[in-house]
Amino acid sequence: MTQVLVFEGVSKHYGDKTALSGVSFEVRAGEVFGLLGPNGAGKTTCIRILMDIVRADGGQMSLFGAPLGRDHDCRLAYLPEERGLYTKQRVIDVMVYFGKLKGLSAAEARARARTWLERLGLASVETHQVERLSKGMSQKVQIAATLLSEPELCVLDEPFSGLDPVNTALVRDLIGEIRASGRTTILSTHQMSMVETLCDRVALLSEGRRVVYGPVDEVRRRYSASELRISVEGDLPELPGVESVISERPGTHRLVLAKGADSQRVLASLIATGVPVLRYERVLAPMEDIFIRVVQHGEDRG
Repeated sequence: MTQVLVFEGVSKHYGDKTALSGVSFEVRAGEVFGLLGPNGAGKTTCIRILMDIVRADGGQMSLFGAPLGRDHDCRLAYLPEERGLYTKQRVIDVMVYFGKLKGLSAAEARARARTWLERLGLASVETHQVERLSKGMSQKVQIAATLLSEPELCVLDEPFSGLDPVNTALVRDLIGEIRASGRTTILSTHQMSMVETLCDRVALLSEGRRVVYGPVDEVRRRYSASELRISVEGDLPELPGVESVISERPGTHRLVLAKGADSQRVLASLIATGVPVLRYERVLAPMEDIFIRVVQHGEDRG
């Protein structure tokens, strides 16, 4: 698969503080890539290096298969965590300005801006000054301005901040549409439920180092205990290799397997008893639990 962005051993220092220490990862075309970590982990520094706001002290970075250059400016877009709308300007004028920065003509930028405002339910505020908007409305305007140019790579830093559940779902769907179009998104967020829902792969940073890296499902399996969730008709029989059983509701149980037990053999034993099996799945650790374990307890499997 084509690599859109590659970091190889990238380091960055601010005086005697190490912001990044030999960080490596790649972002592939058409995926949603989660760049995760606690505050101060180095995420923003990675993004600033990508956006050519700061320069790395060591390592290599390539974008669209080439060293970073000004010709990349119109191919990527960035929604910063700290928003940057011009509060005294009209909404439509701000969006046109952002579109022109990305190479659109004024007419094309205005047409796209109106399409986006209509889509996000903001057509009625087109001529309002930005300072009149609520926090959630301002957030949607900034997202629309970021996506206006249909960038090949879009970096979204905490895009769900300030949004109610309805608009959170709207932005989630927009990110899904970007993926479906073959374009690429880097998503930086502390909402781990959105990471599970949206991201194909992740890199988790802690104290300037990459500590977890890989496909989301693979990462969750890597950190999961040996547990199964099953639903059966009738009573659950005793099964070899099962250390304990936790009944979650009638007919549904979580099985904690003994060390070294084979989950497929457990299933085969269950089927052999003749009990109808309605559901069978491995219990995967939530990304939020993994985040906490790695950051607080220093587990490193990435």
